[in-house]
This record gives sequence, C-alpha cells and structure tokens, in this order.
Amino acid sequence: MLENMSLSELWDLFPITFVDGDEVFEIQYLEEKKNLESLLKKYIKRISHIGSTSIKNIITKPIVDILIEVTDEEKEIVKNILLNNSYILMNEDSNKTSFNKGYTINGYDSKVFHIHIKKYKDCDELYFRDYLNDNIEVAKEYEKLKLYLYNKYNPNRDLYTEGKTDFVIKIVKLAREKYKDRY
Repeated sequence: MLENMSLSELWDLFPITFVDGDEVFEIQYLEEKKNLESLLKKYIKRISHIGSTSIKNIITKPIVDILIEVTDEEKEIVKNILLNNSYILMNEDSNKTSFNKGYTINGYDSKVFHIHIKKYKDCDELYFRDYLNDNIEVAKEYEKLKLYLYNKYNPNRDLYTEGKTDFVIKIVKLAREKYKDRY
C-alpha cells in the first residue's frame, strides 16, 4: 500500500514530470468536476480549476488541481465522503485538506488529480491563476522558477514546492490589489 511507503519510495514512484499545457487538462477538470459535484453537490460553495494546468502557455506537471470551497461546518463531512470514494487523503491542517486521485501502487494512472478542500472565499489560488493568465511574462517567470527548482531539488517534492512559496505570495498580493474583491 502507498501509505506504507517511505517518502523516498513515493518520490521514485511518482516523479515530477513536465508536459506542455494542453486543453486536455480542462476536459479532465470538467469530467472530475462532474464526479465531485455528484458526490458533494449540496456542500460545494464553489469548485475551480487551479494549478499550472489552469494556466495558459506554460509547462505543467500532468496533474489537475481542483479547489473545492465549503463552509467550515461541512469540511469534515466532505472529507469523509471523499475518503469513502477512493480519494487518498494526503495532508490536512486547519486551513486545507488535500486529496489525491490517480496514484496507484504502479505509479500514476492516466488521469491524476489533487483535490484541495478549503473554507469558502479562501481562494488565493484563483487570484494567482488569473494573474498569470492575464500576464504571460509573469507566467513564463513562474515556468522558469519551476524548472530551476526541479533541477535543483529533484526528486524532493517538498523542497520543490517550498521553493515556489515566495513567488506565489508575491503574485497573490499583486493579484489581490489588481482584482480587489473578485472572489
């Protein structure tokens, strides 16, 4: 089982890979959105395609990130529904619960998803996505940063992800100033 594997074994089984952005990711998002809505419809306040697969013209890991916003009172209910429907709980803290789908004992499945459950209107990811889609030069900066971090830290996913934090915080701040209360 995946739960019994070491971090190093997991990184080997699920390496960071990049592909060109493609409309197939939007199609995969819409298919999974439909699945999630059928499971969680009455709890979802908003569901959104986030992450690099939602950003135009940059390379991406072939993993579709989905943000589901719910009320605080419903987070535990949503968590249990997903656990009972073959989603793998990856981590949980007071702000976010993350699930994966498409991770198998043999590696990635043909479609891979990261599902992020957060409190309604806790949506920095939407500001980040929109800002990069509206500013191709900034999106290309992000792409360069991702490649740099990949080359520096591969296969360590944690350091790769941590290395993006300052950039993301800076862009979210700019986006919130530009878009005000869009979300």
